[in-house]
Amino acid sequence: MAAAQIMVVEDERITAKDIQSALESAGYGVADLVFSGEDAVRKAGELQPDLVLMDIKLEGEMDGIEAATQIRERYDIPVIYLTAYSSASIVQRAKMTEPAGYLLKEQFGFLTKPFEESELNTTIEIALYNHKIEKRLRNREQWLAAILKSVSDAVIATDSKGRIKYMNPVAEELTGWIQEEAIGEDLDKILKILSKESTNIESGITSTDFFDKTVIRAKDGTKLLVGGSTTPIKDEKGNSDGLVVVFRKYRLN
Repeated sequence: MAAAQIMVVEDERITAKDIQSALESAGYGVADLVFSGEDAVRKAGELQPDLVLMDIKLEGEMDGIEAATQIRERYDIPVIYLTAYSSASIVQRAKMTEPAGYLLKEQFGFLTKPFEESELNTTIEIALYNHKIEKRLRNREQWLAAILKSVSDAVIATDSKGRIKYMNPVAEELTGWIQEEAIGEDLDKILKILSKESTNIESGITSTDFFDKTVIRAKDGTKLLVGGSTTPIKDEKGNSDGLVVVFRKYRLN
């Protein structure tokens, strides 16, 4: 497996070289040493490193936090902050950018000593692993969303309190609600049941239930005859975590 490539953004040249030596000793590749925020953003796009070690305080108009924000938004590259400053305001501003890690450099008088190599290595490995998992989950969610958009049935998913989390385009068409409007609304507001002799949609079901010849009212007042099923979503402990409703409109002869 190829060594992870890491770009170091640090305006103290000696410190940057020390970090490079520590990274190479740990088996990582150093994509480049960069000394300003503006160059960091440009180089990240050119080199596409696996991770960026970013000093918060940098020369120039763009500090490390702003550079990290642009790198994450443009290139989805994880960033670990390096800093000799631990003030609450700096930490809070850094946290808003959702960094992959945060390393505080030790200071002795006028000399700044980079962190322990073991701490550096552990932080990098955790950051790389978490980013890999997050990317895999995002890809899976995009894949699932693409499938749900392509199916011919209407699909609505809720959270554990019955509030809408997702609607596919068919569900939008049948209910008259677009997903952006419906998110966070109660299911019974979006899927208005007028006749429910054969459905258990609004009760606390514990297994898949089917409903047939059920009348719903769309947002514009149109009445539709539908049939489908409701299935609970369970978490890893078997507790209810929401509901999926799949239904389709009956074709009338």
